[in-house]
Amino acid sequence: MISQPNRHCTVELQALPSRIGQVRRIVSAQLRYWHLDPLIELAALGVTELLTNVHRHAQPDKLCTVEIELLGGTLTVSVHDHDPRLPEVRDADPLATCGRGLAMIAAVSQSWGVRAHGEDGKDGKVVWFALPAPAQAVALASYPVRAAKPTRRTDALERRVSQHAPARSAVAG
Repeated sequence: MISQPNRHCTVELQALPSRIGQVRRIVSAQLRYWHLDPLIELAALGVTELLTNVHRHAQPDKLCTVEIELLGGTLTVSVHDHDPRLPEVRDADPLATCGRGLAMIAAVSQSWGVRAHGEDGKDGKVVWFALPAPAQAVALASYPVRAAKPTRRTDALERRVSQHAPARSAVAG
């Protein structure tokens, strides 16, 4: 029996502008690791919009959890916050600089939605969107990643290298 590949990653944070950029980088790195490079731009855009909504609107706090999950052929990105108020898609003025986040997520995703979290929504809400994963990435995700065995230097070689090679920094500058 062939099982469906499943990958899952969770990040808890306070939705502050400085943290949003960090989570974008975490999501991008995780998708690269899962061989989902074609989805990085859309997933990073979507998670930025969802975290910005938490930062701007969520009460009583800005604490939230970002989850990304690859299940079968779908990548789902979700953000859970503690505010029970459900967001709404708005018609933004053409010159407005905000108010288009959910409409943009709806436009670029396969599907999206909002659901109450916990009993009667008392634990906040989850806003999510789904992106179709490229078939070759799903096939790659089903195989475990194995690192190559490190090669060992002999003691004599290590002594020669340490005696004759000057110390160098890997950082330019």
